[in-house]
Amino acid sequence: MEQYSIFQPKDLLSVSQLTSYLRQLLESDEILQDIWVRGELSNVSKPSSGHLYFTLKDADAAVRCVMWRNAAERLGFDPREGTAVEAHGSMGVYEVSGQVQLYVDTMQKAGEGALYQEYLRLKAKLEAEGLFDVEVKRPIPELPGVIGIVTSPTGAALQDMLDTLRRRFPIAEVVLSPTSVQGAEAPSEIVAALNRLNQLVKPDVILIGRGGGSIEDLWAFNDEGVVRAVAVSAAPVISGVGHETDFTLTDFAADQRAPTPTAAAEIATPDQVELMASVMEFANQHTTLLRERLADLRWEQGQLQSALERLSPKHAVNTYRQRLDEIILRLDRSMRARLENKHLRLEKLRGSLKSLNPQAVLNRGYALVTREKDGRIVKRAEQVKAGERIHVQVSQGSLDATVKETHQES
Repeated sequence: MEQYSIFQPKDLLSVSQLTSYLRQLLESDEILQDIWVRGELSNVSKPSSGHLYFTLKDADAAVRCVMWRNAAERLGFDPREGTAVEAHGSMGVYEVSGQVQLYVDTMQKAGEGALYQEYLRLKAKLEAEGLFDVEVKRPIPELPGVIGIVTSPTGAALQDMLDTLRRRFPIAEVVLSPTSVQGAEAPSEIVAALNRLNQLVKPDVILIGRGGGSIEDLWAFNDEGVVRAVAVSAAPVISGVGHETDFTLTDFAADQRAPTPTAAAEIATPDQVELMASVMEFANQHTTLLRERLADLRWEQGQLQSALERLSPKHAVNTYRQRLDEIILRLDRSMRARLENKHLRLEKLRGSLKSLNPQAVLNRGYALVTREKDGRIVKRAEQVKAGERIHVQVSQGSLDATVKETHQES
């Protein structure tokens, strides 16, 4: 037999099990998973994650709401405290705190439902015709010479665009085709302003835009005639309608969408500071290339000049001159060597002659004896006789003598 405590119920749930059960109940209810709720915004919070947290309230109750970033980025207005809205989404439970909340996937200002439905209908129709296809978008010229503007001549958007164009690219010619941008007559005036630019001015690019506002304020740019005129414009069109969160059908038909009129002017033009920097960099690159090319040409010229000089008769003449100088130098060295050899030989002969000179013999103490009668040199004693006259030559002078007697060596 089972025993139970009076303090412990049979089906005891943990907090996690309870919140999980509530979430399953809410998510299984078809009505609660596809509902529209009308209320006033309160406690609006948008952290850096991009998600949107707020409370929907009326006079008697309030419900916490969450709108994830991908849905919040598509909002057509700026959610602020006290704004009356219609929010669509599904109910769920944030299990961490056990809080029941509405997960909003789309939201519009109260009273805009009919206009929004018309916006979605027309968007689907034109999209099916291919007016919004990426393939039909035309490129925006990098250096526009003439820029057309379609906007109100009295609106702040015009001044913002003109200031931006003057600051970024003052050399471009700007032509305003004025129109109203709000009210019943605005659509036809916008179409006429576009046609005037394309037919009379033929600009390189057209800027179309206005400042922000409600869906009613911006409705002229959702007009089918305006959208078709933008799509078939001869010049590429940049739309800058409203604020960053505002999306109109003109944005989809334009060749490029800008979040604001100022941004449209920035997209249409290059920044003159960046352009000048690019020109300077381009000029420096070309200067470097020219210097390198000139250096190459100078080197080639030097090579050709050297080859020409080698083939020139002047070069041959100079070569022969140098060879002649070398031959003369060799002859000079040869003659000097031969003269030096002759001189040495002469000195040698002079020495030999000097050593054979009779005077040298006499200087050593010898004497030269000749017979007086015939002058013949007396070499042997038998050549003279006793009593015969002789002449004696000595180193210093001479003397005459008479032979007393001779002596024969055995």
